[in-house]
Amino acid sequence: MTRAGFVALIGEPNAGKSTLLNRMVGAKVSIVTHKVQTTRARIRGVAMQDDSQIVFVDTPGLFQPRRRLDRAMVAAAWGGAADADVVVLLIEAHRGVTEGVERILEGLTDIGKGRKVALAINKIDRVQSEVLLALTKDMNERYTFAETFMISAEKGHGVQALREWLAKEIPEGPWLYPEDQIADLPMRMIAAEMTREKLTLRLHQELPYQMTVETENWEERKDGSARIDQVIYVIRDGHKGIVLGHKGETIKAVSKAAREELNEFLGRKVHLFLQVKVRPNWLDDAERYSEMGLDFKDGA
Repeated sequence: MTRAGFVALIGEPNAGKSTLLNRMVGAKVSIVTHKVQTTRARIRGVAMQDDSQIVFVDTPGLFQPRRRLDRAMVAAAWGGAADADVVVLLIEAHRGVTEGVERILEGLTDIGKGRKVALAINKIDRVQSEVLLALTKDMNERYTFAETFMISAEKGHGVQALREWLAKEIPEGPWLYPEDQIADLPMRMIAAEMTREKLTLRLHQELPYQMTVETENWEERKDGSARIDQVIYVIRDGHKGIVLGHKGETIKAVSKAAREELNEFLGRKVHLFLQVKVRPNWLDDAERYSEMGLDFKDGA
């Protein structure tokens, strides 16, 4: 008897959803940075547990949207939860019940109907046990969770127990993906996300949310290596200089870090070539939203 189903990970930005997804799947399929709002598309990672295939929907963080892109991201997050068989709300142990968590709990009143919702309290190593117990009691008084898990997505504590529980809760049925597939994103998009992660780690302030990376060309070579050409789009000339850096130092460092990770991820040599182009209106370009797996109309 096999099982297969979708599990949505929801929570505030930086709650650890991408880290948990990557830990569950056992491979890096979602961008992980110290900055908020970095997961744009509903990235799916596939984890196998016994005879169950768990398909994770890693949604953008839920926050108060200001711009079109923000609104599209929040709509994608709630859409991912509404399409899932099981929802896991991830909160940070040391931050507790924030205003953002309270807003998410309000949204769960509707989204949670007809499906099981589990609570995962993350980063448990940052607080004392009595704080954890009080937070667990408080959250379960606010919402009826099917189960509560205390985890550290970064260190792996409690993650296996959560995965085993999910494996039993998803519906019976045939597997949705080949057993060896870990993500349903095209490799072009995964490669672009890896480069965008390196940019986000290097750059500061608002710039990371005003740029995007697209894989323009992917060429398989006879020697088994791959040539990947990517374009980094920014919205103004000044941003182009920031991405390039003094004497091209920033773009060189980003290219080197992204290339090394791609080499490891693909298990072969990668030749990565990056260009920076100015596209002033990309935040209002419907085609760019489609590339990121978002609905342009949701941003209206």
